[in-house]
Amino acid sequence: MQGKKILIVDDDKNICELLDLYLSNEGFSLAFAHDGSAALNAIKEDKVDLVLLDVMLPVINGWEVCKIIRKSSQIPIVMLTARDMVEDKVQGFEYGADDYIVKPFEPREVIARIKARLKGAVPQSIKKDGVIHADNIIVDINKYEVLKNNEVVELKPKEIQLLFFLLNNKNIVFSRDQLLEKVWDYDFMGDTRTVDVHVKRLREKLEGPDTSFSIKTVWGVGYKLEVR
Repeated sequence: MQGKKILIVDDDKNICELLDLYLSNEGFSLAFAHDGSAALNAIKEDKVDLVLLDVMLPVINGWEVCKIIRKSSQIPIVMLTARDMVEDKVQGFEYGADDYIVKPFEPREVIARIKARLKGAVPQSIKKDGVIHADNIIVDINKYEVLKNNEVVELKPKEIQLLFFLLNNKNIVFSRDQLLEKVWDYDFMGDTRTVDVHVKRLREKLEGPDTSFSIKTVWGVGYKLEVR
């Protein structure tokens, strides 16, 4: 992880100083922004490997910053915030965040989660050179692209990863906890409803009479992708 650059976006100078102390000792290169607009400018001007992003920011809030970043980049985003409601966490994942840490935090946990995200944009459980064809649907995990009838389907990174994993494990039932472990690639410390959110979006955007598969709910267990 030596030399990886992290952009810390937080208007609390004390938190920035604390993170500076711990992350610098781990060999990370750090940049700081104290409002949402400055964060977006910093990303445009310099190469950043990960964004540690507060939600309650001046000028542009963290949710909006996350959405704007996701329009053009798949850079890892870790939300760092005092908002600990499940609905807030689900909203963060829907906007494209990769992880969510609640204040007050343990610096060692922040370091561990950052390192987990920097292992690569693609979790270890997903093949890095994989392309899966399912009749009229193509999933290319290299390009993070999904095509249906040769047209691009707009999906978030985790939705693409989840789809690729399920297609690669057809007709196998996975619990929500197992999917979090396999697709999110670490012990997810949040609500398993984020899996439900991602499955719902895949169903809405992909399933139909011309699709050869469907994601089935196995009541009391979890989900499986079933080929018709």
